[in-house]
Amino acid sequence: MCLAISLIPVGIIGGMEGLQYSSLLIILIFGVTFIVSLVISFFITQPIVKLTKNIDEISKGKLDVKLDKSEIHEINNLTDSLDRIMASLKLAIHKVGVKKGEIFDDAVKATQAVEKKHEDFLDSITGWAWEIDEKLTYTYCSNNISKILGYESDEVIGQSIFNFMLPEDIQNAEKIFKEASSKNKSIKSYINWHVCKNGKKICIITNGIPFFDENGNLTGFRGVDIDVTLEKESEAKIKQLKTELSNLKMEMTGLLNERDTKKIKKIDKHQKPISNNKDVIWTEHEFDSVFILDENANILDCNENMFKRLGYTKSEILNLNMADFDALESKDDIINKINKAKKEGSISFKSIHKRKDGSALLVFENLQYLKDENKFKCIVREDYSVKKTK
Repeated sequence: MCLAISLIPVGIIGGMEGLQYSSLLIILIFGVTFIVSLVISFFITQPIVKLTKNIDEISKGKLDVKLDKSEIHEINNLTDSLDRIMASLKLAIHKVGVKKGEIFDDAVKATQAVEKKHEDFLDSITGWAWEIDEKLTYTYCSNNISKILGYESDEVIGQSIFNFMLPEDIQNAEKIFKEASSKNKSIKSYINWHVCKNGKKICIITNGIPFFDENGNLTGFRGVDIDVTLEKESEAKIKQLKTELSNLKMEMTGLLNERDTKKIKKIDKHQKPISNNKDVIWTEHEFDSVFILDENANILDCNENMFKRLGYTKSEILNLNMADFDALESKDDIINKINKAKKEGSISFKSIHKRKDGSALLVFENLQYLKDENKFKCIVREDYSVKKTK
């Protein structure tokens, strides 16, 4: 066929004379060649298109697809091979005793179920999962970002992570990610501030790990961002309350000192006047509460006045730490006072002791370091009782 077609222009050339027919001849040759190429293309591509559609149907589990024959020998060979594969697959399915749906449809459903579980898991975390490329541009973001920042995931994908940060946090964030990229290390508990779609500022804690291509080159990070605004605000409130408590304790100490000055004349004439001077070491009197403690403020021994005045038995009070009945000082504060007494030999201070029944005693204390025993003796003198309000 091709040989016959190729002789057409030759015959035309032989039947034409003169230069005036040259243009017509060239046009004729190109026209015939174009038509022939279209015919050949149709006969070749059409069977391939049909075969591609048949293979797609087979991949979906339709094993009864009829494969059409073609005039092209190579395509027929491929069709015959597919027929044999389908026959073998049908035989295998018959022998095993399963249905086509259990092989194909169920496999698709299982894949969809896994993907659904994956999405549900990402949506269940308190923050949102994300993935960024090496340019720190979002390539993935879980749906629950909308619950926190107010943006849909497709609004975030394609944007830089810095587009959602406070301007004053961007420079530090660039430094953090640049260091992580250069050292191929993870981002751990990085605190930064984001701006929501509605303009609200929230505190975010970022954790992420790098991932690499098949050649070991860094291609980006994957991680999770969690909103910790409430926790951050709580920390600030606690810090404020601690400051206020410290100021209150200082104010209370000042008031107690003032009251001590007014009541000093009422102290028993047999009792040595109480002083805050660190050089003054109190002597014990029969009405004093006295206890021995170690460097960690654990009670080692005490006199009868001590446990009776607080409403405990002696065995009970020997199992306590000084912080258990001191209503004004924390354990760290008490240990600091112990360390100061060890350094200076003796210190005096005022505090409030809490009885077993919950009532309180305002007391003066003199803490003395027993160097030979590496222990501490505390002499406690009561000022007045703070009555419980009804």
